[in-house]
Amino acid sequence: MRRIRPSRCGAILALLLGALVSTPALSHSDLTVVNWGGAAARAHMLALVRPFEKMTGLTVNMEHYGGELDAVRNQVEAANVKWDVVDFEYSDLIKLCDEGYLEPIDHQTLPAGDDGVPASDDFIDGALRDCAVGSIVWATVYAYDKTAFPDDPPSTIADFFDTKRFPGKRGLRQDPRGALEWALMADGVPADDVYATLAEPAGVDRAFAVLDGIKNEIVWWSGGPQPARLLNEGEVTMSMAWNGRLFRPMTEWGQPIEIVWDGQLWEIELWGIVKGTRHLETALQFVRFATDTKRLADSARYISYGPVRNSSGALVPEEMRPHLPTTPNNMKNALRYDSVWWAEHLEDLKIRFESWLAETGGATEKARF
Repeated sequence: MRRIRPSRCGAILALLLGALVSTPALSHSDLTVVNWGGAAARAHMLALVRPFEKMTGLTVNMEHYGGELDAVRNQVEAANVKWDVVDFEYSDLIKLCDEGYLEPIDHQTLPAGDDGVPASDDFIDGALRDCAVGSIVWATVYAYDKTAFPDDPPSTIADFFDTKRFPGKRGLRQDPRGALEWALMADGVPADDVYATLAEPAGVDRAFAVLDGIKNEIVWWSGGPQPARLLNEGEVTMSMAWNGRLFRPMTEWGQPIEIVWDGQLWEIELWGIVKGTRHLETALQFVRFATDTKRLADSARYISYGPVRNSSGALVPEEMRPHLPTTPNNMKNALRYDSVWWAEHLEDLKIRFESWLAETGGATEKARF
């Protein structure tokens, strides 16, 4: 065996130690921002993260989040918070805020709109919570394959459930949320009365009766990219989808699909800061930056989600406005998803939904991805 002289050992050890010391710097970040991945991650990177890094000289790490509330709870309870700022769904935000897992945010520190309107008057209703600041307005819509209906395309939420006039499979998220609201709207319940109707046993029965009418035509999906793939591969002729997941397939990839906005279910997502973060001031700085007038408008350049500030609307490029849930023409028969209502009723309705799936055999008929 070849022996290494002590002098060479020292040199090699120095090199190894140098590598070990420098390695953390390569992975160091001043802030970790967590979102849902996909098109939203791309929009956040281009409109928010890179400009924030350029302005501050800080380094931001982005991680993927799939709605795992226990991931946030466990970090806080272990006093080992790794996520600083998280893009939450409204219902998740309410739960974690009420449970004490998020930092309070003083809305008085948010910048005024570019038109001078105070933040408290500039954000749309519901976008400011004790522990959060709104980030986007997104919608659940349905899209159809234009090649399947070239002459008489669907145009209403009722058309989604009409398989005689518009034949073909239907893509639905395997979840009662959204499906039950749509079923009632398709059956003639005005948007303002949907949740009051669902609160009654007869209303729930009515919604499931409408779903019964298409139960043999449903292809169930669970992930955001799946609806566009289902449509592209001819698995379905129409599919429920999150509108931002359809934008690039429609506008950049040339996929022959069209969104129907009638009956859209819209909701707000919000930025929250995890309790006990070691980067609280930086996290607050990022939230203020990410929710100012310009940044919210810039986000709409990269993904078709609406800004939550009124002052941002005029800065959104003209070509993007028809694709936003908040555009007036798209809001004519819209329903705001009621996260508080679902927080109270989800457990019971999920049991009913799972039982219905088992009876219809729908639980085994998922998209093949």
